[in-house]
Amino acid sequence: MTSEIEQQQLWVDAALGANAAEFNVRASRRARRLGMRVSRTGRIEVVTPARTPKSRIEQFIAEHRNWALEKRNEALRTAPAPERFPPTEVSFRIDATRWRLHLAGGRGRPSLRQSPSGVLQVTGATDGAATRALLRGWLMSRARAVLEPRLASIALEFSIRYHSLSVRQQRTRWGSCSSRGAINLNASLVFQRPEVVRYLMIHELTHVEHLNHSPRFWHAVESRCADWRTLDRELLEGWRRVPSWVYAE
Repeated sequence: MTSEIEQQQLWVDAALGANAAEFNVRASRRARRLGMRVSRTGRIEVVTPARTPKSRIEQFIAEHRNWALEKRNEALRTAPAPERFPPTEVSFRIDATRWRLHLAGGRGRPSLRQSPSGVLQVTGATDGAATRALLRGWLMSRARAVLEPRLASIALEFSIRYHSLSVRQQRTRWGSCSSRGAINLNASLVFQRPEVVRYLMIHELTHVEHLNHSPRFWHAVESRCADWRTLDRELLEGWRRVPSWVYAE
């Protein structure tokens, strides 16, 4: 038996026809309003709350169609050249670490093991999709291990108490902070320079005190990170430094 959200997703796909294929419409329990985003690869996604009428979704797509197509074309023009997969190496700019990928082969369930010598050994019956899934899983766990102590250290430096940290693999956001002080960081921050990551963490921690982008918020950010403007511009271009396998379909 399919769930309510699965039933709505099937209905959305059938009801919107070609638009659903072009715009990747996704029903979500967590969504409170309709939203549209364009990823660095040009993928257009429309997120719709459960039980949103078909007519409202169609209207929303029509209203934002030109904007989305323009953003998609821009993303495709500036997209980096395709990279070889699987990569021979994974490098983190945040701490200058390098991990060499070794495909050992074999039979059985695919697995990835991280060695102290800096080797990521993949064993088992793997194909491109399985190897990509293993690398993404490793990235998520490794990113948390790298990002969590840095966030805690910066919070202590400025005497800011946040509620919790989650590390996710998002396509359009580097970080966020909820009204409860729950901070979310993008795992792909590990591919950015440490100065850029520090700025982003200061930005989100400052939201614990100012949950907006008011003049008071930016004054607090500048008092803690004088060159935030330069670092913010670099972060906007940071998607280009993320390996393509991280977000590949």
